[in-house]
Amino acid sequence: MTGSGGLVATFSVWDYVVFAGLILFAAGIGLFQAIRGRKEASSEEFLLGGRQMTAVPVALSLTASFMSGITVIGTPAEAYMYGTAFWLFVFSYAIMSTISAEIFVPLFYRLSITSTYEYLEMRFNKLLRVIGTSMYIAQTALYTGMVIYAPALALNQITGLDLWGVLVATGAVCIIYCTLGGLKAVIWTDVFQMIIMLSGFVAVIARGAVLQGGLGKIWNDSYHGGRLETFSFDPDPLRRHSFWTIVVGGSLMWASMYSINQSQVQRYISCKTLTQAKLSLYLNMVGLWVTVSLAMLSGLTMYSIYKDCDPFTNKDVGASDQLLPYLVMDILAEFPGLPGLFVAAAYSGTLSTVSSSINALVAVTVEDFMKPAWPWLTERQLSWINMGMSVFYGAVCIGMAGVASLMGNILQAAMSIFGMINGPLLGLYMLGIFFRCMNSTGGLVGLISGLTITLWVGIGAQLYPPLPEKTLRLPLSVEGCFAPDMNETTTITPFSTVLQTTTPQPRPALADNWYSLSYLYFCPVGIIVTMITGLIVSAISGGCKQEKARPELFIGKSDLICFGCRSSDSEVSDLIDEKNPKNIQGLENQVFSDNEIALKDKDYKEKITKF
Repeated sequence: MTGSGGLVATFSVWDYVVFAGLILFAAGIGLFQAIRGRKEASSEEFLLGGRQMTAVPVALSLTASFMSGITVIGTPAEAYMYGTAFWLFVFSYAIMSTISAEIFVPLFYRLSITSTYEYLEMRFNKLLRVIGTSMYIAQTALYTGMVIYAPALALNQITGLDLWGVLVATGAVCIIYCTLGGLKAVIWTDVFQMIIMLSGFVAVIARGAVLQGGLGKIWNDSYHGGRLETFSFDPDPLRRHSFWTIVVGGSLMWASMYSINQSQVQRYISCKTLTQAKLSLYLNMVGLWVTVSLAMLSGLTMYSIYKDCDPFTNKDVGASDQLLPYLVMDILAEFPGLPGLFVAAAYSGTLSTVSSSINALVAVTVEDFMKPAWPWLTERQLSWINMGMSVFYGAVCIGMAGVASLMGNILQAAMSIFGMINGPLLGLYMLGIFFRCMNSTGGLVGLISGLTITLWVGIGAQLYPPLPEKTLRLPLSVEGCFAPDMNETTTITPFSTVLQTTTPQPRPALADNWYSLSYLYFCPVGIIVTMITGLIVSAISGGCKQEKARPELFIGKSDLICFGCRSSDSEVSDLIDEKNPKNIQGLENQVFSDNEIALKDKDYKEKITKF
C-alpha cells in the first residue's frame, strides 16, 4: 500500500477486460429482452413490462436504482469521514417501505395508472398534473446528470479512464437497452448489476480484512477512531446527522422517493398482483439494509487501513468521492481483474439509475403530455415515440452531467435535490388522499408555497454551507505517511465534490441558522408548508362545499390491510367503477387481467365470485 503521493498501480489489461465484459453483458440483457418481446411491442409492454413482473426481480431493481454510483462511492466515504451515523437509515428504509406498501401501492394499483402524476389530474386538475410532471422531469434530469458525472470523474482521476468518453459510453449503453428493451430490460439488467455492486463491496471488505488481520481489527480501529458513535439523540435541527434528522427527515425523504417518484412506482405497479407489488417493497427494504451495511463496513475498512495516513488530507486524492476508488487501486491491484470488477460495480450503479430514469422520463412524457395531446396515436406509433424519447432523454442526461459539476458533496447534494422537489409533491399527494375537503386551488397554492420554501433553504445551503461544528467531520491523521518523493509529481485536478475547507465570506444572517438546517429536513419542511397552506386556502376557497370526489381516489381502511386482502362483497364493489366493468381492482393487476382474460359477462361474474 502507498503511504504518500501517487498510485500503486493503474488499470491492467485484465481490468479493462472484466470492466468491458460486464458492461457489455448488461447491455446484452437489454438486447435479449428486446428480441424476446418483439412480438409484444405495445406501449404498455415497453413502459410497464406488460404488468407481469414478480416480486424478487422488481425488489432487486428497486434496490439497484437506489444504489447509484454515487452510493457505491459516496457512502463508504461518508463512514470514513463522519462515522456510521448514516447506518441509521435502516430505520428510515423500514418506515418508508411500510408507508409506500400500505398506503400508496393500493392507491396506484387500484387506479391502474402508468404515470403517478395521472392521479393529480384525477384528484385535482390538469394544471397540477403538468406541474408535477415538470417538477419530476427537472429533478430527475439533474439527478441523473450527477449520477453520471460524479463516479465518472472520481474514477477518471484514479484509473485514468477518459472522462467524457466514459460519460458518453455510459449514456449510450443505457440508451441501447432502454430504447430496445423497455422496462423489462431495465429490471433484469438491474438484477445483474445489483449482484455486481454487492460483489464489489465484498471484495473490498474481504481483502481489507486479510490485510488488517481480520474484521475484529477493523472494528477495533473504528471504535478507537470514533467511527462507531452511531446514535446521537441531539434534537438540534441544524445537526447534519442525528437519530432524529435521519429517522424523521430521512424516512419522509425516502418515502417521497418510493411512494410518488415515477422511477420507483413504475416498477412495483409492473407486478402482476398487488401482493407481489407490496412484497417487492418489503424485499427491497431488506436489500437496502444489506447494501447500506456493506457500504458502511467498506468505509470502516478504509478507515482501518488509512487511519494513520489519510489520502485526502495528504492530497493523494482531490476529493472525498475518490477515496474508495483509491483504496481499490491500492489493495486490489495485485489481483488482475478485481479493480475492473469494482469499477464495473460503480458503473453498474450508474447504469441502473440512468436506465431507470430514462425509462421513467419516457413514461411520464408519453402519458402526461403526448397521449392527452394526440389521443389518436396508434400502439405502433407510441412504440416508436417511446424509443425516440429514450434516445432524447439519454442525451439530455449526459448533457446535465455538466450542470452536476457545479454541485457540492455529491451524496448530500443528491439527497437535497430529492428533498427539495419531492417534499412539496408528497405533501400534495397526502392532501389529496387523506383530505376530502381539498380543492385544486388549495393544492396549487400549497405546492407552490412548499416548493418556494424548500428551494430557498436548499439553494441557500448550497451557496453558504454549514460551518464545521454542525457537520462534525471526524479527525484524520497523516502521521504515518511516508515522505513524498520530490522527483515525483502528482497532478490533482480539483473538482466540485471537494469538501468545504474554507468558510465563504461574507455570510448573511440566515447562513448559520436557516441555511444550516440539516439537508434531511428539506423534505419535511416542504410537506408541512404544502399541507398547512393547502388546507387553509382550500377552507377559504370553499373546499368543503365542493362536489363529492370519486371514492377510489382516497385511502380507505381496506387499503391498510396487509397485502391488500379483501374479505367482503362491499369492499369489492368499492373497488369497481360501475361505468367501466373492466376496472376490477383486486389481487390481480387489472391490465394484466385485461390482457389475459376476455372480460365477457360470464368471465366478469366469475372474477367477482373469486373475491
